[in-house]
Amino acid sequence: MRAVIADSHVGRRPGDEGPFLEALETARRRGATGITLLGDVFHFFIALRKFETPAIAAFLGAARRLAAAGVPITYVEGNRDFFLRGSYAEDAFAAVGDEQVFEAGGRRFLATHGDLLNDRDRAYRFWRFLSKNRVSRAAASLVPRRAATRLVWKTEARLYRSNFKHKTHLPVDTIRRFARRRFAEGIDVVLLGHFHKPWSETVNGGRVEILPAFVEERRWMEIGEDGATRLVGL
Repeated sequence: MRAVIADSHVGRRPGDEGPFLEALETARRRGATGITLLGDVFHFFIALRKFETPAIAAFLGAARRLAAAGVPITYVEGNRDFFLRGSYAEDAFAAVGDEQVFEAGGRRFLATHGDLLNDRDRAYRFWRFLSKNRVSRAAASLVPRRAATRLVWKTEARLYRSNFKHKTHLPVDTIRRFARRRFAEGIDVVLLGHFHKPWSETVNGGRVEILPAFVEERRWMEIGEDGATRLVGL
């Protein structure tokens, strides 16, 4: 069984990582042989050691313990995850990337965060271009932690209205176009996060599932060996 957890947004308040860490351990106890994190585990995760918080340290420790126990974690990056690939934190995970493809019960699943599906959210797409490249990584390594943190939070506040608007009005047509393209490539089920509200639809014989945000509902998805999906919670 694989567990898939989306949008935990740990770090908005000191010490709020408890339920998320509990969910990881609960997934292991329930028999998960792998865990997929569908982006935005932290409200911001800047994977440079100087930005490490107690919550990030606890999470990385838990990920390494789970891997040692035979439950590897795949980290699918979201819009609030920065510079994980090639970082000091990368070895805590089986893989880090923009998407994951896996099979269960003869069905091919694609897991991706979903932040780039909506081409109308131009403010975010411009922010992503600016914030996720080699130049911004090098700059972040030079800027003092406090200054960089202030900049990130200030930018997030400016983007909030745009982000909220596009999440409130689910871009169904955009999601369908993306799903059809991936189904044509042999995918059977598309799993998305980012939009925070569960939603599903059959499109051209395939299935699209938006997972609930763990930060709001304390729920995640389990995918059985037979390919069946269900939502479970703490």
